[in-house]
Amino acid sequence: MELRDIEIFLTLAEELHFARTAERLHVTPARITKSIQKQERQIGAPLFERTPRSVRLTPLGRQLRDDLWPMYSGLQEGMRRAKLAAEGVTGVLRLGMIPHIAHDLRRYWDTFRSHHPQWKLQIRLAPFVDPFAGLRRGDVDVLVAWLPVEEPDLTVGPVLFTEPRQLGVATDHELARYTTASLEMLADFPHHDSPSRPDYWADSFLPSHTPAGHRIERGPLARNTEEILSLVTTGETVSLFPHHMSRYWIRPDIAYLPVRDIDLLKFALVWSAEAENDMIRAFAQTVRDLGPLDLLSL
Repeated sequence: MELRDIEIFLTLAEELHFARTAERLHVTPARITKSIQKQERQIGAPLFERTPRSVRLTPLGRQLRDDLWPMYSGLQEGMRRAKLAAEGVTGVLRLGMIPHIAHDLRRYWDTFRSHHPQWKLQIRLAPFVDPFAGLRRGDVDVLVAWLPVEEPDLTVGPVLFTEPRQLGVATDHELARYTTASLEMLADFPHHDSPSRPDYWADSFLPSHTPAGHRIERGPLARNTEEILSLVTTGETVSLFPHHMSRYWIRPDIAYLPVRDIDLLKFALVWSAEAENDMIRAFAQTVRDLGPLDLLSL
C-alpha cells in the first residue's frame, strides 16, 4: 500500500464521507473511490460499508485504521521534526481555535513568540464537532474552547476572554424587529444541532430548556459556521452566537440581538494532561501573565 493510499484511507476513516475526504485532500471523489477499491482488492475484503446515505468502517476497516494510524502519524511527525531542525526551530506549539478571533488575541501570540523564539507557534481553526478529538489524536497541542470542559484526560488552563452571547436571526425573521432577546424567546424557534459533541458542553452554550422550563428545540445538523449561517439566513433556524460574531461575520442578511438573561461565556486553554510539555506550560503562563482580554473594549 502506497503512502498516498494510506493517507486516503485514514482520512476517509475519519470523515466517513467521500466528497469531504476529496476536498480535504485536494483530489477528486473518483480518486478516493479508486484508491479504496484498490486497497480492498489487495486485502480481499471490504474496508467500508457504503449506502446512499452513509459510509461506515467494517470491523476489518477499523482494525486497519488502528494498525496504520500510529505508523502514519509517526512518519509525519518525523518528517516535521527534521524540517524544523533544519530551520533551527526546536519545537512547534499547535494551537486550535474554536472561536474565530485569532486577530484579537495577537497580544498572546506576539508575547509568546518574542519570549520563546526557539519555538514556533501555529494557529489554526478547530471544529466544534467532536471538539476534543484533535487534542486526543495529537493534531493540536492546545485548544481554545468555551467552558466548562469536564473531560478527565484534559487539563483546563487560564481564561483568555469572556463575552456575552447574542441571537442571530434572518433580517426578515419576526424576531428581527426586537433590539434584544431573552432565553424564553428561544423556545419558540428551532436551533441547529451538531453531531459528536458532549451534551454538557453543547448545553452550556445553548441550554436545553428556558428558565421557565420550556424546551429549546434542536433541529437540523450543522458541522461548521457556514452551515449554521445558511440555516439562519434561510429562516430555518435561529442561533446563539458569541458576541464576536457580530464583528467578524457582518452580513446584510443576519441581525444579531444581545441576549440579556444569559451568563457570560468563558473561553480558556485546554490541553491533554498526558501530552503536557514545556511549550504548553510556557504558553499557559504567558496567558496568565497577560490576563484575560476585554473583547468588548475593542
